[in-house]
Order: sequence, then C-alpha cells, then structure tokens
Amino acid sequence: MNVLFILNDAPYGSEKTYNGLRLAMALQKNHPGTEVRIFLMADAVTAAIPAQNTPQGYYSIERMLKIVIVKGGQVKLCGTCCEARGIKALPLLEGVEASTMSQLALWTVESEKVLVF
Repeated sequence: MNVLFILNDAPYGSEKTYNGLRLAMALQKNHPGTEVRIFLMADAVTAAIPAQNTPQGYYSIERMLKIVIVKGGQVKLCGTCCEARGIKALPLLEGVEASTMSQLALWTVESEKVLVF
C-alpha cells in the first residue's frame, strides 16, 4: 500500500505534525510493505530544518523524520512554502528536498490513501 501524508502545521505548538509522524512510523513498523510519503506544506516546512533544540523529554520532529527516512520513507517540502518563509536557502535534513505542487499532485494520484494533518 502507498500512503501519502500531507502535513500543514508547524512542528511545535500543535501536535498535528507529531501525530502524523507517529502514524507514519507505526505504519512502517507494523506494516513493513507500506510505502510512506510525506509532503510538508505551509508552516510544516520548518520541520525539515536541522538542529532544532527541544527540551529534554519532549518529542523531536527531526528524530521522527529521520526514522521515517531510514525506513525507506520519502519526505518532500513545498518549495513555494519554503520561499514564503525565507528558508529556501537554509540546509535541510539529509534525505529531505524542496519540491513542487506537480510532485504532490503525482504522489496524490499514485497513493491509495492520502491523510492530511
């Protein structure tokens, strides 16, 4: 099965990105044949900026994205959203790349399930 996650909220302040990544990780763990794709849009694009420090004991979106990628998941960002937030030139987590609405459209039609957080 091919599942697309579209995440829209900032990595911290709301738990939508966190919960979307929790589900993606659970799918990879419990259903190893599932192909997980994550497209970060709007404020969620800031989740792909490395070296964000969170308080000890608090979840780390960076760590969660890395786990998804290591297990074969794909992560792309809305390039327009990156430009709007002034982060297009910043380094991103390894394995993450800026992309386009055309790529999101392709992933959408290729997916059996699309989940939006």
